[in-house]
Amino acid sequence: MNFTQRILLSMLAGIVVGVALNMGGPLIPGLSQFLVDGLFYVVGSIFVAMLKLMVVPLVLVSLVCGVNAMGDLRTIGRVGVKTLGLYLFTTAIAIMLALTLAGIIAPGSDFDLTGEFSEYTPNTAPPLAEVLINIFPENPIQAMADGQMLQIIVFALLFGFAANLAGERGKPVVKLFSDLNEVILKMVLMVIQLAPIGVFALISRTFATQGIEIFGPLVEYFILVGAVLILHLMLTYSVILKFVGINPIRFLAQMRAPMSFAFSTSSSAATIPVTLECLERRLGVKKSIASFTVPLGATINMDGTAIMQGVATVFIANVYGIDLAFSDYLTVVLTATLASIGTAAVPSAGLIMLAMVLGQVGLPVEGIALIIGVDRLLDMLRTAINVAGDGTVTCVVARSEDGLDFSSYNESGITKKSGSMFISADKSPRGK
Repeated sequence: MNFTQRILLSMLAGIVVGVALNMGGPLIPGLSQFLVDGLFYVVGSIFVAMLKLMVVPLVLVSLVCGVNAMGDLRTIGRVGVKTLGLYLFTTAIAIMLALTLAGIIAPGSDFDLTGEFSEYTPNTAPPLAEVLINIFPENPIQAMADGQMLQIIVFALLFGFAANLAGERGKPVVKLFSDLNEVILKMVLMVIQLAPIGVFALISRTFATQGIEIFGPLVEYFILVGAVLILHLMLTYSVILKFVGINPIRFLAQMRAPMSFAFSTSSSAATIPVTLECLERRLGVKKSIASFTVPLGATINMDGTAIMQGVATVFIANVYGIDLAFSDYLTVVLTATLASIGTAAVPSAGLIMLAMVLGQVGLPVEGIALIIGVDRLLDMLRTAINVAGDGTVTCVVARSEDGLDFSSYNESGITKKSGSMFISADKSPRGK
């Protein structure tokens, strides 16, 4: 089996084992506790930690190499404007799609509030001025230690451009980073070989702890969010790709590995190595572009989160019997779109963004407690959509910059390439 098939099999096995442990846990409490809070927890946590270990050095090194490959500042600025604009555009489309369908279906209209729900107290969102200031690092080493992705991106861009301007003196530095990039990619490949084991442990523990009974009162909300996520994936991204002459079916087929990985880890940042590998080797995106757009997208692109916020806003409004005016819907679209960048570097950014949206339209923030039970599973789905959005924007930007190799993109079967983690069982190249 190839990499994607092993990941999908691990996910399915994890779901089966997790549900079985959740349902049969009371009968065998010792074994269930040993597996869920012991073995699965340890293995899953170590795997995610190893992935996150790669993120900071990979982003730093790949961005420095990418900036040098792009060359002049005008190219960097042009790519940056296109990337940021597309991320904001897809986020706005996502929130409008969610509000439209939620307004038609009206989830939460018959919800019973008599049940007991835990209170939810959101973290306070930082002021806009502080967010803007915090994008620029005072200490790059501290930024890397804390995993502040926006600060790392800014430092890498400045460093890479300075190395380019240094001319002959900067060439040894550029070569050093190019060599480091190859070494780090080998480290990534070593860790990725353990992915099926890590994914099985993560999925098993998630379903063992969540169970299926939490879906009872929230089944309508859960299904609607999932349906809008899939619709955004199949409709919005496909239309955008088709508009620039890219085959969306092949795109979705090639992106199945990073999307499966994102679903398992619930982390766009942890999926960066897999996303980069897929975009460069399977979709033919120029390395200098992918190394810029993917880390930025993993930080600020929150289409899946925006969809959750749109449906959750209408759901909470219906539960509390509060009617939203057309101006409130516009406020939700604007707030959620801009907040996707403003809260990018804040822990639990999705819930903070939702709290901001609810506050802007006068809905009770405590309503978040109603949906927090199923948010863990929905987080897995929306992370997969976020990664697909990163790939879509990257391919579109690469297409506009003549940085997309259609001979690689259009391959139905993937031929074996040196160092690639995605090796098809069929080694023969197929029709283009």
